[in-house]
Amino acid sequence: QVQLVESGGGLVQPGGSLKLSCAASGRTISQYPMGWFRQAPGNEREFVATINWSGDSTDYADSVKGRFTVSRDNAKTTMYLQMNSLKPEDTAVYYCAARSAGASISRLVRLNNYWGQGTQVTVSS
Repeated sequence: QVQLVESGGGLVQPGGSLKLSCAASGRTISQYPMGWFRQAPGNEREFVATINWSGDSTDYADSVKGRFTVSRDNAKTTMYLQMNSLKPEDTAVYYCAARSAGASISRLVRLNNYWGQGTQVTVSS
Protein backbone atom coordinates (compact mmCIF):
# COMPACT_ATOMS: atom_id res chain seq x y z
CA GLN A 1 0.00 0.00 0.00
CA VAL A 2 2.63 2.53 1.09
CA GLN A 3 6.38 2.39 0.71
CA LEU A 4 8.88 4.86 2.12
CA VAL A 5 12.52 4.92 1.03
CA GLU A 6 15.11 7.16 2.68
CA SER A 7 18.33 8.32 1.07
CA GLY A 8 21.04 10.91 1.56
CA GLY A 9 22.70 9.68 4.72
CA GLY A 10 26.44 9.61 5.13
CA LEU A 11 29.46 10.80 7.09
CA VAL A 12 29.88 14.52 7.82
CA GLN A 13 32.06 16.61 10.11
CA PRO A 14 30.64 18.45 13.12
CA GLY A 15 29.15 21.74 11.95
CA GLY A 16 28.51 20.35 8.49
CA SER A 17 25.28 19.87 6.59
CA LEU A 18 23.40 16.97 5.07
CA LYS A 19 20.09 16.65 3.26
CA LEU A 20 17.95 13.54 3.56
CA SER A 21 15.17 12.52 1.19
CA CYS A 22 12.19 10.23 1.64
CA ALA A 23 10.47 8.98 -1.50
CA ALA A 24 6.92 7.84 -0.83
CA SER A 25 4.65 5.73 -3.00
CA GLY A 26 1.02 4.77 -2.61
CA ARG A 27 -2.24 6.01 -4.04
CA THR A 28 -3.18 8.17 -1.05
CA ILE A 29 0.27 9.01 0.31
CA SER A 30 -0.04 12.67 -0.69
CA GLN A 31 -2.80 13.05 1.91
CA TYR A 32 -0.76 11.64 4.78
CA PRO A 33 1.28 13.66 7.23
CA MET A 34 4.92 12.62 7.16
CA GLY A 35 7.84 12.98 9.50
CA TRP A 36 11.36 12.03 10.51
CA PHE A 37 12.52 9.97 13.47
CA ARG A 38 15.97 8.81 14.48
CA GLN A 39 17.50 6.07 16.57
CA ALA A 40 21.01 6.11 17.99
CA PRO A 41 22.72 2.92 19.19
CA GLY A 42 21.29 1.88 22.54
CA ASN A 43 18.52 4.48 22.40
CA GLU A 44 14.83 4.40 21.61
CA ARG A 45 13.57 5.78 18.34
CA GLU A 46 12.76 9.47 18.81
CA PHE A 47 10.83 12.16 16.98
CA VAL A 48 12.79 14.66 14.89
CA ALA A 49 10.45 16.65 12.63
CA THR A 50 7.14 16.48 10.81
CA ILE A 51 5.21 18.18 8.01
CA ASN A 52 1.53 17.90 7.20
CA TRP A 53 0.09 16.76 3.88
CA SER A 54 -0.32 20.28 2.52
CA GLY A 55 3.21 21.23 3.49
CA ASP A 56 2.17 24.36 5.36
CA SER A 57 2.66 23.16 8.93
CA THR A 58 5.81 21.81 10.56
CA ASP A 59 7.01 20.79 14.00
CA TYR A 60 10.45 19.96 15.41
CA ALA A 61 12.00 18.31 18.39
CA ASP A 62 13.67 20.78 20.73
CA SER A 63 17.05 19.19 20.06
CA VAL A 64 16.98 20.14 16.37
CA LYS A 65 15.07 23.43 16.33
CA GLY A 66 16.92 26.11 14.43
CA ARG A 67 19.22 23.57 12.78
CA PHE A 68 16.94 21.23 10.82
CA THR A 69 14.29 22.07 8.23
CA VAL A 70 11.64 19.66 6.96
CA SER A 71 9.92 20.21 3.62
CA ARG A 72 7.77 18.40 1.06
CA ASP A 73 7.74 18.66 -2.72
CA ASN A 74 4.83 19.98 -4.77
CA ALA A 75 3.52 16.49 -5.52
CA LYS A 76 3.74 15.73 -1.78
CA THR A 77 5.40 12.40 -2.46
CA THR A 78 8.94 13.34 -1.42
CA MET A 79 9.91 14.69 1.98
CA TYR A 80 13.25 16.27 2.82
CA LEU A 81 15.23 16.98 5.94
CA GLN A 82 17.88 19.67 5.62
CA MET A 83 20.28 19.26 8.53
CA ASN A 84 22.67 22.09 9.34
CA SER A 85 25.15 22.67 12.16
CA LEU A 86 25.34 18.95 12.75
CA LYS A 87 26.58 17.67 16.08
CA PRO A 88 28.04 14.29 17.03
CA GLU A 89 24.89 13.63 19.05
CA ASP A 90 22.91 13.79 15.80
CA THR A 91 24.52 10.50 14.80
CA ALA A 92 21.74 7.96 14.31
CA VAL A 93 19.76 5.99 11.81
CA TYR A 94 17.14 8.36 10.43
CA TYR A 95 13.72 6.97 9.54
CA CYS A 96 10.93 8.34 7.40
CA ALA A 97 7.40 7.86 8.74
CA ALA A 98 3.85 8.43 7.55
CA ARG A 99 0.47 8.17 9.20
CA SER A 100 -2.80 7.24 7.51
CA ALA A 101 -5.03 7.78 10.55
CA GLY A 102 -4.84 11.21 12.08
CA ALA A 103 -4.23 14.77 11.03
CA SER A 104 -0.58 14.76 12.05
CA ILE A 105 2.41 12.56 12.81
CA SER A 106 2.49 11.39 16.40
CA ARG A 107 5.62 11.88 18.47
CA LEU A 108 4.90 8.41 19.81
CA VAL A 109 6.53 5.91 17.49
CA ARG A 110 3.85 3.24 17.90
CA LEU A 111 1.07 5.50 16.60
CA ASN A 112 2.65 5.97 13.16
CA ASN A 113 1.91 3.10 10.81
CA TYR A 114 4.33 3.42 7.87
CA TRP A 115 8.12 3.39 8.07
CA GLY A 116 11.10 3.39 5.78
CA GLN A 117 14.19 1.24 6.23
CA GLY A 118 16.34 4.04 7.61
CA THR A 119 19.49 5.80 6.46
CA GLN A 120 22.65 6.17 8.56
CA VAL A 121 23.89 9.64 9.49
CA THR A 122 27.28 9.82 11.19
CA VAL A 123 28.69 13.11 12.48
CA SER A 124 32.36 12.73 13.34
CA SER A 125 35.78 14.28 12.81
